[in-house]
Amino acid sequence: MKPYEGLFVLDAAQGIAGPSCGMWLAALGAEVVKVEPPKGDWSRGLTTRNGSHSVMHSAFNRGKKGIVLDLAQEADRAEVARLAARADVLIEAFRPGVAARIGLGPEVTKADCVCVSVSGFGQQGPHAERPCTDGIAQAFSGLTYVNAGMDGVPHKVGTLAVDIFAGLSAFAACQAALAEQARDRAAGAAPRRRHLDISLMQAAANLLVLPIAEGGLLGRMPAELNVPAGSYQGGDGAWLSIAMVREEEYRAFADEIGLPEDPRFATFPERAANKDALLPLIRARIAERPAAEWIARFQARRLLAERVNSPLDWLADAHVRAVDAAPAAAHPGLGAVPFPALPGIGAWTEPAPALGEHTGEILRRAGA
Repeated sequence: MKPYEGLFVLDAAQGIAGPSCGMWLAALGAEVVKVEPPKGDWSRGLTTRNGSHSVMHSAFNRGKKGIVLDLAQEADRAEVARLAARADVLIEAFRPGVAARIGLGPEVTKADCVCVSVSGFGQQGPHAERPCTDGIAQAFSGLTYVNAGMDGVPHKVGTLAVDIFAGLSAFAACQAALAEQARDRAAGAAPRRRHLDISLMQAAANLLVLPIAEGGLLGRMPAELNVPAGSYQGGDGAWLSIAMVREEEYRAFADEIGLPEDPRFATFPERAANKDALLPLIRARIAERPAAEWIARFQARRLLAERVNSPLDWLADAHVRAVDAAPAAAHPGLGAVPFPALPGIGAWTEPAPALGEHTGEILRRAGA
């Protein structure tokens, strides 16, 4: 699917959230030009890297063209303004107010541009100037709070979930704005600029829609869902995960591991209230046999059970390989990198640009 062929996107964002929005647009046919400072996007310096390429930068900038402009210099600000003036979509992730000061605010774009501003806490409000990262957004939103481990310590989720979801949210909002633009044009309506305010705070909150909604309704934190769903260690040291959404699943699970009936554990709410008594019993039973044996027994009863894989285990899984869920492709400076296929779209294996790789080409076309 290439619905955005002919669309010109100027991506002036760094990191993950803003650039990933641009990457999705590139995967669907848009020409996406990535603007970087002379030192490059800071993501080029993180994760495994070689030269100006890194795995993090490549993951979220595949299929783009890269230019370098020093926006501290007046001449380069004039160049970026020229590009912004013809952009159909402008993506920026500066602190609120900075984009306008350096010539990348909505006011420099054409009348029907979709302007995407990505920030930590949004363009307005008392926290708008506060610095933010994925981990800070997890803590502020409550995601870290609800991810307490068996040690009782609230833990950050072990991937950049908020950044990635914020980028996907920006892409979804951008698609809606582009669809509305097309509807307006078809109706002969006057062009109208859209300015989309995407924050890590709001993205994180949407990952927590259930506890936020229910907690706000009740005025207290709701009980844990589906106790005793979770991870358990088998006798061989391997881990398995069990999920439950119906009462009969708990009863089948308890029967399989040999737990006697107990009125304290009759329903999900009662199990949540008596979790400290229930979980040690389950852990002791699961530790009696290897994880793979339990998984086979649970799956034979159509229970939701699976091995706790590492990302490398996932890549090696027969199903993942059969459906080509993460095709490896050559990326400059890095070698063959297995990026997961984009859901509903498929593999996107175009490489990310080297730092400044297309500067001359893009500026010549822009009339520099």
